[in-house]
Amino acid sequence: MYNPAKRWNEIVVHIRDTTYNKRQAIDSLKNFFDELNDFIRKNYPAVYDQNSWVFPVKGYTASAIGGTNGNGYVVGNFDFFIPNSGIHPAHDIFIYDRNQDNIDDKTGKPVEILSMSGGIVIETRTNWTPQMMDIKGGNIVYIYDNYTDGLFYYAHLDKVFVKVGDFVEPGMVLGTMGRTGKNAYPSRSPTHLHIMYLKNFDGDLIPQDIYKELIKAKTITEDVK
Repeated sequence: MYNPAKRWNEIVVHIRDTTYNKRQAIDSLKNFFDELNDFIRKNYPAVYDQNSWVFPVKGYTASAIGGTNGNGYVVGNFDFFIPNSGIHPAHDIFIYDRNQDNIDDKTGKPVEILSMSGGIVIETRTNWTPQMMDIKGGNIVYIYDNYTDGLFYYAHLDKVFVKVGDFVEPGMVLGTMGRTGKNAYPSRSPTHLHIMYLKNFDGDLIPQDIYKELIKAKTITEDVK
């Protein structure tokens, strides 16, 4: 069965290579999201509102969010359609990993990254290596949340367990915490998840601060307080 989620990569390649101007990119994304929503309604009608959202790092709570009261979120001049723009329109969630081996110091296990929302996977990257230091996010997952009409971006994963076209529910395991990407691999960076949310406005993708939603999200703890 044809799944329009696979069209995302075609569009973002044009955006990242700047072969689309902004108007072309927005129009292409509007058509993409319209088609994707129609597909979801017909094939996976489940809808998960914010009351069902889950904190995205298993075993941790909102106290693991970097900064003070969410001040690590800084939009700057971020523009989804301009590569490498902006400052940090996202939140970093840190784990206990003093020796930086991707293993939680308290549990002795890898830390699972959970889908905060429901939705459909539209992009993954699973093959990052230290020779790819031009790629900031490393191994990633993008999920389109059909309830809020927005995208969740999870970056710096080690292993990724989902693939494009998969439907997810809040709390589903997407992969494990890692140190992949230009901004997470160097030893100066503590091990963390980088999570960003982009709201869809007719194809234009604008970052939104989800700090309050992270605070309210259901936590799934496991040996870590």
